[in-house]
Amino acid sequence: MTEILNLLFNPLPNGIMSILMGFSLVYWVFQLIAGDGIDLGTDSDIHIGDVNDVDTPDDIDANHHHEADADVHHEPSFWAKCLEFINVGKVPLMVIITLFKFIGWVITIVSTTLLGLGKMGIASVFILIPIFIIVYFIMHWVTKPLVKMYAELGYHGEEETDFIGRIGKTKSSIEGDKIGSGEFRINQDIITLNIKSQTGEKIDFGDTVIITDEATSHHYYYVIKQITLNNI
Repeated sequence: MTEILNLLFNPLPNGIMSILMGFSLVYWVFQLIAGDGIDLGTDSDIHIGDVNDVDTPDDIDANHHHEADADVHHEPSFWAKCLEFINVGKVPLMVIITLFKFIGWVITIVSTTLLGLGKMGIASVFILIPIFIIVYFIMHWVTKPLVKMYAELGYHGEEETDFIGRIGKTKSSIEGDKIGSGEFRINQDIITLNIKSQTGEKIDFGDTVIITDEATSHHYYYVIKQITLNNI
């Protein structure tokens, strides 16, 4: 038993990966105990959005046409391409994270043992950099069978949150074409979104706002100030 514990937590890279795997194990155990069994679909919410530019009612059609043309040539971001490479969205996020850590954990233990990295002390932790890069490319092929399996099960990616109609508070003042930020409570989570005044009127820091629309570019949301007895 002592030898196994020593292998799992010595040298440092083994310990780091063993702890990360422990977190995943605890997560899946809690999923199982929660009552619904293991939720392979998870509730992770990935929102990659863009929004259309609406300034006034008279300009809505013109803006929609202009931004629709611009979106035809819109390229996914580097981060989005990286996620797509390992099939995030086609396979549940928590499944991918768990597999990534498990494969990295196995490779780390094998490599530190074969290379005798225990003598390097703290410096041995740098072995995790090439290991993570290798695991990233391995994940592309490991997740391919899972993509097919989840497709047959009717899985079509994580369900996006509908932010239209949500109420929150501004974290910066916005006016005209200025884009600021706002915080909105979704279930138990506080989510920060980029926002812009739909009418162009000034909305001060800390004002309560309502999301009315999303820009076609998905980079921000249009908001208006919520009317209350205090600001009439």
